[in-house]
Amino acid sequence: MSQSDKLTNQVSVLPNTTLSRRLSERIGFENQIALRALIGGLPSVLATLILLWVNDYSFKIQLTLGLLVVCFWLGFSFSISERITRPLQTLSNMLEALREGDYSVRARRARDAGALGEALREMNFLSAMLCGQRLSAMEATALMRAIVSEIDSAIFTFDNSQRLRIINRAGERLLNQPSERLIGKTAKELALEDCFETESQILERVFPSGVGRWRIHKRTFREGGLQHQLLVITDLSKTLRDEERKAWQRLVRVLGHELNNSLAPIKSLAESLTRLIQKETPPEDWKEDMKRGLEVISSRAESLTRFMDSYSRLTRLPPPKFESVRVRELIYRVVSLETRAKINIVDGEDIFIQADPAQLEQLLINLLNNAIEATNETNGYVEIGWHCLNSALDIWVKDEGIGITNPANLFVPFFTTKPKGSGIGLILSRQIAEAHGGVLTLTNQETQKGCIANLRLEYH
Repeated sequence: MSQSDKLTNQVSVLPNTTLSRRLSERIGFENQIALRALIGGLPSVLATLILLWVNDYSFKIQLTLGLLVVCFWLGFSFSISERITRPLQTLSNMLEALREGDYSVRARRARDAGALGEALREMNFLSAMLCGQRLSAMEATALMRAIVSEIDSAIFTFDNSQRLRIINRAGERLLNQPSERLIGKTAKELALEDCFETESQILERVFPSGVGRWRIHKRTFREGGLQHQLLVITDLSKTLRDEERKAWQRLVRVLGHELNNSLAPIKSLAESLTRLIQKETPPEDWKEDMKRGLEVISSRAESLTRFMDSYSRLTRLPPPKFESVRVRELIYRVVSLETRAKINIVDGEDIFIQADPAQLEQLLINLLNNAIEATNETNGYVEIGWHCLNSALDIWVKDEGIGITNPANLFVPFFTTKPKGSGIGLILSRQIAEAHGGVLTLTNQETQKGCIANLRLEYH
């Protein structure tokens, strides 16, 4: 075929294609099906009518049979059109219902065999699945709203223009207004614009519900492709007051116990000595009794003084003065100060960290002292070592003593099982570790008897 013939065919096809498309746009799909069915049956109808006309039948028979043929032809054509278009209308209605969020519509002819029945069954399955998912989503949303409404922290959700969209009951109490008056207002109108300055902060400020100390968290999330902001405001005042009250109760209990232990014998001895000197004829050894009583009073007063000094040390720990510290040199220096027992050293990496050498030295001295005293009865070993992993330095002290018998009271101030212990060594050591951004833990060893104390510090 030549190039000119191809161009001629293309030119001849284009008008037919365009005409067919224009007709499809003007005539609906149902009318197209009916028209095609009528056209398909038209030759047979014309042939039947011609045969009736050419044969020698009466006019009445020709008219009756002709009308029957035409009626059958029209009924059959429109029946085919309805048979095809009705299921499509059902699918269209179901898709429209799904688009509108109505998942209760079901197709009745889903049990039919063939491709049409399979399509309707799949639509029914899709509707049932979406209905279940919607029900689950509604239940989850209802549960989430119930949980959020009962949270003590105030929760606010703002859209991309910083207008309030969601608020819980705690938020209503914080702003002292119902949600109906708050929804739609901007953060500036609610006087919350300063809460968006950083992602997490602690502020002393006044809200309509009162003044206090508040922890504020801000997070961003996306909904519908737009950025939203979540604001959570937690009241720290009550928590701090509760912790402060508990701290005072513990302090008063410890101080009262220690003061009673010292003042009770002092008071008893003072009364006994007063009665002794008030006698008209004191006994011959009254001077010795006086001396012993005064010695006991002096001893208890000295014990009370030591207790108060220990308490002062605990409450007046200065902030660490950071400088470059060589870990190996620090540990060897601490070990050299201890002469009561031989201490095994497990060498680790030769590194430098930023720390207060005096405070770290005091911490390690306390740990080694506890380990040595724990092994006095068992004659076990004491070991100290260190290693580095993922920018963390671990310094451990192991002993082969009797282990920890009461872990709950390890870091309780002034609690001690030693006759001459002050009960502040471990709590002071933990304060030093936390001041350096580290963690101090004491646990019993798993594979053998004894205890292991581990100090973990971050370094760069």
